[in-house]
Amino acid sequence: MSTRGGAPPAVDVVDETFLAVPPSTVKAAFGDPAAWRRYWPDLLLEVYKDRGDEGLRWTVRGALVGTMEVWLEPMLDGTLLHYFLRATPPAALRPPQLRRELDRRSRAAKAIALELKEVLEDGREPGLPPRTSNSRS
Repeated sequence: MSTRGGAPPAVDVVDETFLAVPPSTVKAAFGDPAAWRRYWPDLLLEVYKDRGDEGLRWTVRGALVGTMEVWLEPMLDGTLLHYFLRATPPAALRPPQLRRELDRRSRAAKAIALELKEVLEDGREPGLPPRTSNSRS
């Protein structure tokens, strides 16, 4: 679905960000379809594989057609958030437009990850363990 006539996807975004929270906490941030509309307002997403605390895979329609995945890998005292978007605009774009689209999608992916990091880590200082519900006063 992410290819046109067997060609590779025109937009191929891969991003990784470490969050010092458990995978289940990150999964909850992606579990609500209302959040999808906020993160990706021009994309229509349909889950084709819910991997539990390991993440979600979607089919993508709208401004792009293809697939997207959030893979949540337990790592050290937190989660490595892997983001993959492999899709193609429904109408062909000229190379400069395509470069801008790829740049825009890459920056948006990192912005989402950093926003989640800020919110979910809840002020955790670097070098300190992740906060748990028991450690809040």
